[in-house]
Amino acid sequence: MLDEPRSGRLAAWGNALLAGLVPPDDAAERIAEGDAVHRVTGLPGEPGPVGLTLALGRLRALGATGLRVALPVPGHPLGLSGPPEFNARAIEAEEAVTACGVALGLVPEVHEAGPEGDVHVEVVWHCLAVRDAPPADVPSLGEAERELAQALREATELLAKLDVAGSGPVADAALAAYRARAEAGRQLLAPGYPPRAVRVLELAQKVGALVRIAEGPGGGGREHGAAVSSSQIAARRDALRPVERTARRAQVAAYNAAVEERERKAP
Repeated sequence: MLDEPRSGRLAAWGNALLAGLVPPDDAAERIAEGDAVHRVTGLPGEPGPVGLTLALGRLRALGATGLRVALPVPGHPLGLSGPPEFNARAIEAEEAVTACGVALGLVPEVHEAGPEGDVHVEVVWHCLAVRDAPPADVPSLGEAERELAQALREATELLAKLDVAGSGPVADAALAAYRARAEAGRQLLAPGYPPRAVRVLELAQKVGALVRIAEGPGGGGREHGAAVSSSQIAARRDALRPVERTARRAQVAAYNAAVEERERKAP
């Protein structure tokens, strides 16, 4: 959750392109940020894999008017609407993008190659049919913002109770990385998104960072912070699950905000 999902970049910059706010090559470059190459396979009308620029153009020609994000996990099909084949692939990848105006969705498959320290990442987006139905469990921006405020308080309290808040080199490094990214003024979303969506996404990433600290190695290199037994680890995981779910729901609401905004303004 600390890092933005590839589906978020695809949806955000794809939406900016579909709205005519950025040129195709700029959108493709921002989507592939840090990866060696992105290709899309299975697009109707294309016999083989194509690059992002061509793929986004083809989606627009097929009738796509916007892109939405799904961030599902087993037991929580967040942002999905079916059919089962697409849902299964999306849950395995823990992310996907669905197109508005055409019943298609994209699921990433990530490949890494090369020696340690010089790893190249290639991403293949599989285009599949999706069901034209409301996505599962996606809140409005307003709902997400209210839920996040409570989740942030809960996450902070849990970190303190679990004896991992601000303790240990791993926790310090994770918080420092989050703060550095925030202070760098990175562009969280593409042009065309409302300021509230940027605010919600930033807060969702902060909550996600706190959850990662609580779930990961804690002070002194101890796995799961101060937990020393399997029952304590399980209790911690159960306590953090609703906080993590809230952060994922908020991320989806933020990435989908450009589409929701355009649909509200449509005559």
